[in-house]
Amino acid sequence: MAVVLDLLNNDTRPALPPAVRPRHPEKAKRPDSPIQRKPDWIRVKAPGSPAWAETNRIVRENGLVTVCEEAGCPNIGECWEKRHATFMIMGDTCTRACAFCNVRTGLPGALDADEPEKIADSVAKLGLHHVVVTSVDRDDLADGGAEHFARTIAAIRRLSPGTTIEILTPDFLRKDGALEVVVAARPDVFNHNLETVPGNYLTVRPGARYFHSLRLLQRVKELDPSIFTKSGIMVGLGEEKNEVVQLMDDLRSADVDFLTIGQYLQPTKKHHEVVRFVPPEEFSGFETTAYAKGFLLVSATPLTRSSHHAGEDFARLKAARLARLAPATA
Repeated sequence: MAVVLDLLNNDTRPALPPAVRPRHPEKAKRPDSPIQRKPDWIRVKAPGSPAWAETNRIVRENGLVTVCEEAGCPNIGECWEKRHATFMIMGDTCTRACAFCNVRTGLPGALDADEPEKIADSVAKLGLHHVVVTSVDRDDLADGGAEHFARTIAAIRRLSPGTTIEILTPDFLRKDGALEVVVAARPDVFNHNLETVPGNYLTVRPGARYFHSLRLLQRVKELDPSIFTKSGIMVGLGEEKNEVVQLMDDLRSADVDFLTIGQYLQPTKKHHEVVRFVPPEEFSGFETTAYAKGFLLVSATPLTRSSHHAGEDFARLKAARLARLAPATA
């Protein structure tokens, strides 16, 4: 487990205001990796429409954190214009230091006991038919934040009973019983991203364990087969094609329903470099292969992200499951 040291609190110098504190203190001594120019096929519209502004206002008024902003998602303009947002609970500071991630790292503060109700209130105000809730890693908590996830799901169910709920969780590594608490709250979709192939874990995702993450996804299905399971990876981190295909087989062995594959984009020069920009035709090949492996749904494009088009994808997931069950019923 790679828990980030609280370097700021151990410093004897006067505390810096939050705006000028290092976002990634653990990456300060990493060598710079030049940020490559993005190819023509990775272009997005800048945010700023009236609908985007309204979503932004609701997020701000409720003091919420979104992964859309914290992770620097390139699709924020499109999603917020459609009044879609992925809420990030348990604060904006992660206890892990993944080499690809732009979320702030350090020692998090205490949980906000009112946060589940705030999230539910925003879901109701936005009129969401489908909501995605994710979180930072909270290795500092005894249950990794499992009960907070469960309370958030319950609060949304109370205020917006017609809203379907997708969660994107940490791995709850060494948190016995945590997964069971979250599954018992019965989200509609349980997402946990593998992020990359196992050979990259030591350099890209050092605080996680590949086979633990696989087992987590498999265990969800054992506890409640009705919950859709989902996982995603990034490409462009130096993986080989055969490693991606093997990862697909591993996920299918865990009975995962939905796979997302997107291009890794380097947030800063201190993050892991982009080894390669994968062309769109290779994403199409991954999609074809993944469907052949038996996934109910696959999204594989350069700009694919875990929660991009999540509502539309949930409808497609349900339809795909019904279509697969139909011959057996007949």
